[in-house]
Formats: sequence, structure tokens, C-alpha cells
Amino acid sequence: MSHQVWMRSEVPEESTWNLEHLFLSEDDWNEELERTARSAEDVTRFRGRLGEGAAVLLECLTAHEAVMERAHKVGAYAHLRQTEDGTDADNQARSAKSGDTLTKLSSEFTFIDSELLALEDGTIERYLAEEPGLADFERRLKLLLAQKPHRLSPETEKVLASLSEVHGAPYRTYLRGKLADMTFAGVEVDGTRYPVSFASYETDYEMHPNTELRRSSFASFSRGLHAYRNTFAEAYAAEVKRQVVMSRLRNYDSVTQMLLEPQQVTEEMYEAILDTIQTELAPHMRKYAELKKKVLGLDTMYYCDLKAPLDPDYSPSITYEEACKTVQDALGVLGDEYGEIVEAAFTQRWVDHASNVGKSTGAFCASIYGSHSYILMSWADNMRGAFTLAHEVGHAGHLMLGARYQRMVNSRPSLYFIEAPSTMNELLLAEHLRAQSEDKRLRRWVIMQLLNTYYHNFVTHLLEGELQRRVYARAMNDQAITAKVLSELKGDVLSSFWGETLELTEDAKLTWMRQPHYYMGLYPYTYSAGLTLSTAMMQIIREEGQPAVDRWLDTLKAGGSKTPLELARMAGVDMSDSRTIRSAVDYVGSLVSELCELFDEESDL
Repeated sequence: MSHQVWMRSEVPEESTWNLEHLFLSEDDWNEELERTARSAEDVTRFRGRLGEGAAVLLECLTAHEAVMERAHKVGAYAHLRQTEDGTDADNQARSAKSGDTLTKLSSEFTFIDSELLALEDGTIERYLAEEPGLADFERRLKLLLAQKPHRLSPETEKVLASLSEVHGAPYRTYLRGKLADMTFAGVEVDGTRYPVSFASYETDYEMHPNTELRRSSFASFSRGLHAYRNTFAEAYAAEVKRQVVMSRLRNYDSVTQMLLEPQQVTEEMYEAILDTIQTELAPHMRKYAELKKKVLGLDTMYYCDLKAPLDPDYSPSITYEEACKTVQDALGVLGDEYGEIVEAAFTQRWVDHASNVGKSTGAFCASIYGSHSYILMSWADNMRGAFTLAHEVGHAGHLMLGARYQRMVNSRPSLYFIEAPSTMNELLLAEHLRAQSEDKRLRRWVIMQLLNTYYHNFVTHLLEGELQRRVYARAMNDQAITAKVLSELKGDVLSSFWGETLELTEDAKLTWMRQPHYYMGLYPYTYSAGLTLSTAMMQIIREEGQPAVDRWLDTLKAGGSKTPLELARMAGVDMSDSRTIRSAVDYVGSLVSELCELFDEESDL
């Protein structure tokens, strides 16, 4: 008996996304790519003219927005094809071709920011006052003005932009190694042969109730990682060095300051999330790990046991179709307009849920302005997948509402806010499942699903954020970043959080190799920020009902037209107050305590 790993050409069409909604054929895509490249002239004709007046600036920004909408669409198509199968040579070539064209566009358009920043002080403010049409671009213009001390000469900015495809090389190297080259030895457990891949380990074996399969697949997975540790470390070190060099070129105090600026987040807000959650959540998560150790009858708790199911006999298997129905029902509280987006996602093949060789691991939602969202995940018939589906459709609902009510320039909010609508949907799904029954076992199971959500965002991603903080501190002091250093740092981060609860092995220290988020700036910690916000919002919805839901929907429709703090306040949450973070951590603590009580009650029976 063995478990099949499919090639992309073998998976059923209904489990893949329909990219014909973007382009009917490869020829159509190629033609649009060429037209998009030629349309650069619609914008470059304004070069040297932005000082002529507000009306000229409005014309230029409007033309630029139109070209970028087309560019994002052709770029998204190439990206989506690449993620569905990174081993396919055509997908790799298309991605490279798209990247080259979009890089050239980006380079051509650097004159806009350079010319605007060269205007006399007060000119942009005067333009905004004179031309009502510029109101939509006010946020973009004010963000630009904030960068003024950090801009380089127009010639230098153009050169840097022309190198953006090269700057993306470390991330592409990581992805090629992970998705196209890396292989793992299969394992045999109880007479069954299990092939190991990135996707099968992270979506199935890591959460498997069979301890021998969980541990042996982790050992195989880790051997595969170990073979690439020096290559992956070199790629990541190059990415960090690039960011450090850019922060120094642009006269920032630190790389952290540079990466936080576009998020419109202060260093205090960033530090508060990392420090408060790590310090105050650790005792709750250690208690949770001890509960697992006891219930599962483990002599030792290893890193690869942390996601083991506490009640595997009750883990309801669920098909993709059943999950879609459950998620749709759970999100019904968000009203008809939101519900129509969810229904379309599930019925019109916006979701690619197949498992195949070369497919990107994890899950993501790509939202294309002027079109619709696409969701990638790998379905494994477990309820965790339903929470992932709810999460990703949360991004889709949010960004499509933002696109419906805002111009492209204002459609996407800061990264600090971006994970709130997605994690909110996971909380709504848990609430829906809990309301279905008074059954204690179901209640216990739902709490475990919720704790999976908090583990993912408040532990996995938060500890990624802590590793980033330590790596950047080293890099700013010009200290080397090697595989040995990264494994030592990751080991320190894990041991300081888990303490004596966990037997830390060398394999666990390779966890830094698993996530792509390290190549996305200061992204990991924002998962925790988003879940903190949605936890607070969920509490308000429980207390207020429909008025709170209406405020939440208005916040989603605001897209990126406000700062993250303003968006949170619009919904009724103060993210500048440390009590908001502590309250979210306390809620996790209450879930762990309730779970312990439910298991204690069962053992007393």
C-alpha cells in the first residue's frame, strides 16, 4: 500500500483554479504583456512636466494607475502559473519574461516620485488644495513625502528600480530549491510506504495521530532540509544584506525602520507585539504542550509533536465540498454582498486545492484589481483545511470589497492590518461550529481548532518575527549570517519560548528553512498583529451584534484609504493600547484552561 503523489497534469480539473478568467490562452497573455510594455508611453510622456501644475499631475497619476492595473494582471497570471507547478519549464520561463517586462516598467516610472520630491516644499500640498481629483491620491502622495529624506538622485533611483528583478533573486533561489530541486526519502510505517514532500509533511504528517509516522517523516523531512542548509542560508543572507545596504544608502537608522515605514507602523508598535505576546503567551502554550504530552502518553515532547491532534478519533474528516458549505454558512453573518464573493470563490473555480509535485506549499490569496481573487492551498480532507479556506477567503472578501469601493491606489491596506480580516473568518468559523452543538467533545474539538489558529499566528509566525529581529540586529552589526548561525538563533528562540517543555533537537533548529516569509520584509509579526485585532473585534461583535458587524464591513470597504491604526479605530479597536494585546493573550489562556478542564472531566468519568 502507498500514498500517491500526483503530477500537475494528472490532477482533476475541478480541483484547480480557472486562470482563463484572466487570459483565455497563452497567446492572449503574450499579446497583453507586449501591449502593457508599449503602454509605458502613456506615462513617460509626462516626464519633466510634473511641475506644470495639479491638472498635469492628476493626468499622470491616473495614467500610471491604469498601466499598473494591466501590469498586475499579467504579472499575477505568470505568478499563479509558477506556483501551481514550479518544476514546469514553461512556467519558469513565463515568470522570468513577466518579471523582466515589469521591472522595465518600474524603472521607467521612477521619474514620478523623483520629480515630485524635487518640487519646492509645499507644492504637493498646494496641488492637493487646487485639484479635487487628487484627493484619491492624497494618501500615496503623503506617504511619498515621508520618504523625502531617504530618496536618492533620480538617476540612482532608476538604476535601483532596473535591478529589482536581480534583487528578487534570493527569494527565487529559495523557491527553486524548495519546490523544484529538493527531494525527501519516503518512510515506511506499519507496512505502508509514505512518500514525503514539503506539502505532504506540512499538510498531513506533521498533524498525524500516528507518532511513529509523525516522527519518522519529520526525520526524513529534516534530512532533506539539512542537505540544502548552506544554499538556503546563503540565499537568506543575501536578502538580508540587500535590505541592510538599502537602509544605509537611504539613510535610515536601521533596516527595521526602513521596513516598517511603508506599513505606517512605529517601532514601538512592532516591539509591543513581539515582546508582549512572547512573554505572556509562553506559560499558556507550555501548559498546552504539557496537556498534549499527558493525553498522548508521550515520554518526551519533541518539536514535531507540537501539532499532533489531541483527540484523533474525533478529528472529523471533511471533503473540500463540505468545507465550502460550512465556511459559507459560518460567514453568513457578514451579509449578502460578502456572501456573494464567498460563493463565487467556491463555485467558479477561484480556488486551487489540488496536491501535486512542484506546487507551492502553504496557502495564499492573490487578489487582482479589476478581476477577482485566486486562492492556492493543498486539500488534505481535515478540518484544519476548512480553517485555512476560511482564512484565505477572508483575504479575498476583504481585498475585493476594498477594490469595489476604492481606486486601485487605495485598495490595499498596510501589512499590519492585512491579516485581521482573514483571521476574523477563522474565529467566525469556530463560533459557528461551537453554536451547532452543546456536545462537550465537539466543544473541545472546536477549541483545539481555535488553538491551532493561535498557534499558527501567535507562535509559528511570531517566533519567525523574533528570529528576523535577531538576524537584522546581527546584520546591522555586520556579523555573518550562516546556516550554523541561523540554526543557533532559531534554537535559542524556540528554547526561550518553550522552556523545559520541549526536548529541542538539531532537526527542530532547521525550522528557519521552511517559511518563505523571511523574504517578504517584516511580514511574519503582522500575523500576530492581525489576529490581535480580530480577537478584539470578535469580542465586540459578541457584545454588540449587528452594529459591530456593520462597522467591520465598512472597515473592509475602506481598503487602504486609512492607516492601520485608523482602520482599527474605525472598527472600534485601539491597537495602540497594550491592553488590547494582553486581552488577546488572556483569551488564548482561557481556551487552554477550558481545554484542560474538559480533558480532566473526561478522565474523572
